[in-house]
Amino acid sequence: MHDSAKYLIHADIEADGVVERSDVVGAIFGQTEGLLGEELDIRDLQESGKLGRIEVEITSEAGRSYGALAIASGLDRVETAILAAALESIERVGPCRADVEVTDLEDARATKRRDVVERATELLAEFDESALSSRDLVDEVRQAVRVADITDFHGFPAGPRVADSDAVIVVEGRSDVLTMLRYGVKNAIAVEGTDVPDAVADLTRDRTVTAFLDGDRGGDLILKELAQVGEIDYVALAPPGRSVEDLSRGEVMTALREKVPFETDDDTGELLAATDGSAHPAPDDGTVADQPDAPATTDGPATAERSADPSEPSEDSSETPADAADTEAESSDERSPQTLAGYVEATIGEGTGLVRALDEDWSVLAERPAADVFELVSSIEETPAALVVDGEFPQRALDVSAQRGVGQVVCAREGEYVKQPTDVRIRTAEEL
Repeated sequence: MHDSAKYLIHADIEADGVVERSDVVGAIFGQTEGLLGEELDIRDLQESGKLGRIEVEITSEAGRSYGALAIASGLDRVETAILAAALESIERVGPCRADVEVTDLEDARATKRRDVVERATELLAEFDESALSSRDLVDEVRQAVRVADITDFHGFPAGPRVADSDAVIVVEGRSDVLTMLRYGVKNAIAVEGTDVPDAVADLTRDRTVTAFLDGDRGGDLILKELAQVGEIDYVALAPPGRSVEDLSRGEVMTALREKVPFETDDDTGELLAATDGSAHPAPDDGTVADQPDAPATTDGPATAERSADPSEPSEDSSETPADAADTEAESSDERSPQTLAGYVEATIGEGTGLVRALDEDWSVLAERPAADVFELVSSIEETPAALVVDGEFPQRALDVSAQRGVGQVVCAREGEYVKQPTDVRIRTAEEL
């Protein structure tokens, strides 16, 4: 019957006196007879081949008997579960008081499937090198094994290593955990929404935690919630507008390698720095951008730089000539705005159609028509700390900016980026 069984019922039995196998079998037949009706009578089911033999192993010690029983079932899941529950109604075995507890309902077909996978793995290992070069087949088998490893951690989807790993990765949903498993990352756990559960919050307090979230408003909200109820060590984000579940293996690994330490203001709890160089603006920390000791950084994610009142550019900003394209500007020009926000207002806000390259002291290195931004960045001798572009900032201009070490870009509108370097921070004028 085991060969054709769908399910196996496993139960433990304990009796207050010394009993034998025949006593247990007799108790099962006698105390379940008529309990479930004729269709689920154990004796009739055995005669029709729908139930296998009742296998019992029992031992006695110190005047008590302990053992286990197993029954193979060809019934469906519901009927098998009812039959298993009926076993727990047994109160006596022979002359002794007894307790029966069902410990497991095993899907026998799952065991067969595992055997098939193990055998398939062995067969694949026996193939020659030319057969193993078929990466699609290998990846499919690996993916099936990894996806099957998804578990629950206090009721939330998680990889199999979450329970015992020193480091965990917090993602948004079950599909993100499956994505991580496909790529071999087994220590991810999902919060399943913006309301971070207590179990996940408690988990973050004694582990090294990386928040790996979608590049949208939902990801921002989860990050804020997680920062309030738990503890975060590092942050990684998907590219703007994309979800973790949509990323390729290379994109996931790149995002995790380029994670940054999570820092908050001790008084306000606000995030101080952009996390992945994307267009997500950092919250206002009150930094005055026109101080000499607050230059723009060019070697990583940059802290948001604002003037004390970015809505009020310097009073002489409107005097910058809009027709001074392709000319070098003197850094000591008193008529030039002296803050990044001032240059954004004077360049984009005034609709000049220009691109201006700024140094670390917020002086103009060069300016040209916005359409020539690629040529300006390619040919300028001194690497700009920032670019202000009254127009679209295209992919090739972004690529050469990353090569030259430009720290940040403020533009009227972003281009459609196939790839986005993490060391160039891009914002639109509206975001600034």
